[in-house]
Amino acid sequence: MEGKEVKLEREEQELDYTELVQSPTFQRLMCEKRRFILPFSLFFLAFYFTLPVLTAYFTFLNETAFWSLTWAWVFAFAQFIMTWTLCMIYTKRSQKFDVLVEDLKKEAGR
Repeated sequence: MEGKEVKLEREEQELDYTELVQSPTFQRLMCEKRRFILPFSLFFLAFYFTLPVLTAYFTFLNETAFWSLTWAWVFAFAQFIMTWTLCMIYTKRSQKFDVLVEDLKKEAGR
């Protein structure tokens, strides 16, 4: 008998994911994430693939920038800086996403 009661309680506690996905809070969360992630991802990919494309078709990156470093090395180091910067920006922005997730959890708990 107790097993059936526990099973019924679990079924009552399960979420209706269709309703959850259609909620305004979830839609806002996805919209905010999309507005952030899409442009930053496109920027990252463009910046990342620019170096191999430029070195394959042009020679100006082989010229000395300063000391004995060429512009290709400067660009490559800039990619590390760009990656760290994007990670820091995402970490800051994810705090806003976390607030929306907490709101969504509260709504789902009702």
